[in-house]
Amino acid sequence: MVYNRVDYSFPPLEAASPEGLLAVGGDLSPDRLLSAYRRGIFPWFSQGQPILWWSPDPRAVLYPAAVHVSRSLRRSLRKSEFSVTTDQAFGEVIACCAQNRKDQDGTWITPEMQDAYIALHHLGFAHSVETWRAGELVGGLYGVSIGKAFFGESMFSRVSDASKTALVGLAKALKQSGYRFIDCQIRSAHLDSLGAQSISRADFSQALKDAIAIDEKPRLWDLKINARELA
Repeated sequence: MVYNRVDYSFPPLEAASPEGLLAVGGDLSPDRLLSAYRRGIFPWFSQGQPILWWSPDPRAVLYPAAVHVSRSLRRSLRKSEFSVTTDQAFGEVIACCAQNRKDQDGTWITPEMQDAYIALHHLGFAHSVETWRAGELVGGLYGVSIGKAFFGESMFSRVSDASKTALVGLAKALKQSGYRFIDCQIRSAHLDSLGAQSISRADFSQALKDAIAIDEKPRLWDLKINARELA
């Protein structure tokens, strides 16, 4: 599929509400999504709502070289039977991320959102990281890559440490490829435990400009590693 870039305009980031809401409406076409990500904006809304676009301040980021691997996770990786791949099951990963969780009422990964990111995947911009055990998909994550920035969207885990293993595998691959950061969007205790840091919107915007200035041709990824190699 050929991708021809078209930029969409958004309000200035400083116009966002204190919660980070910047704009309402539009669509989830590849061009609009990529235009948003290049500006540090992402969609987040629930079924029945209009499309909501966000740019929070501060912003949560993970630096690939600084992902925290706890002692317990390191022990788990050393004796793990997991294997990690990329872009082998994007549709399955996003569908698993969309499933309702015990602590949630519904999901923001609506069918419309799934279709939008699958379209980005076919264009080579959206990627998945899969954790497997005995041939079964047991965890993973997905996000968007532009230049040397990776925008994490969601992760899931069916067994202990499966999603963390995917994240550590992603961080290793991104570090080796010179990526600047993983955008985690909004801070949480879980992300903090993995080494996420909060930076200002202004600092994030500058880091993003620097990262996407390193333009790369979009492509599918092909990473295959044994989780024990990540310990």
